[in-house]
Amino acid sequence: MDIGKFSPSLLEKLIQKTDITDPQVVLGPGVGEDAAVLDLGDTLLVAKSDPITFATDRIGRYAVQVNANDVACTGGTPRWFLATLLVPERFTEDQAEDLFTQVLDACNEINVALIGGHSEVTYGIDRPLVAGTMLGEVARNRMVRTGGAQEGDSIVVTKGLAIEGTALLALERSDELRKAGVSDDTIALSAGLLNAPGISVLMDAQIACDTAQIHSMHDVTEGGLITGLREIATASGLGLAMEEGGVPILKTTEVICKALGLDPMGLLASGSLLITLSPAEVPSLLAALDKKGIDGWEIGVMMPPEEGLIYIGRKGQVELPQFERDELARYFSQASA
Repeated sequence: MDIGKFSPSLLEKLIQKTDITDPQVVLGPGVGEDAAVLDLGDTLLVAKSDPITFATDRIGRYAVQVNANDVACTGGTPRWFLATLLVPERFTEDQAEDLFTQVLDACNEINVALIGGHSEVTYGIDRPLVAGTMLGEVARNRMVRTGGAQEGDSIVVTKGLAIEGTALLALERSDELRKAGVSDDTIALSAGLLNAPGISVLMDAQIACDTAQIHSMHDVTEGGLITGLREIATASGLGLAMEEGGVPILKTTEVICKALGLDPMGLLASGSLLITLSPAEVPSLLAALDKKGIDGWEIGVMMPPEEGLIYIGRKGQVELPQFERDELARYFSQASA
């Protein structure tokens, strides 16, 4: 199998094997759904589990942020975190302490309690791996599903693409970028995207839910914008149309993707949030985001399922592309082959 998350077809096949009859499961596994939601009576509990497996010196921080993002995409508030830390035999105690401190600091920054987990030195790995589980709460009247998009909804995306993938390429493949003619200034600027604007969408999601009646939210992760849009459409049972000209691709992303032969539409893009809502509420949402220094763009519309998935680009109207795996994973695989 190729490096990257399971293909949509395999994932759907596996999910179909589940047979949940527990009435407390409000939202279970589904293609594109960011988290599970359980009914505990007085509140709805949101649960999300996600690992960080790429090599980085900020892996502990990312583990907290990506799991918190998925809780936020349900309209919920992250509250409790469990971390499993797996480190290679070459790791020192100082490195282990630094990794733990990253996790703890990232939790404290968003008022999340680190309540447990597991840690061990693991045979057969060459870098640390962190798997996190984030628990949160959401009010019944505020819960949002990836599959909640409605026909006629406008599609809004925040911040710009592709923050995470661009930064990781700058950090992990700086030599290749220099050889391809990318300047040191562009590489440094790209690497800095992990700090500003960063990969968190907590504020984006909170502003959206406080401002408008949001039908769907989904953070743009593996597979980039195109995969995120496909997941919303699949989960919601709808079609959609996206306009290429309205997509906010970051300038540094354009430079780096061109240098390495990658498509920015399919590049890992944590830090951007997809939102669907009534077109009438888009101006209020964009104004509220802008007030907090967050850019937002209207890039498309949800349509009846029979209309399909449409990409309106420079060459006219075609079917929305599909990425079998993320462009970052594809490039890393080719580079190590």
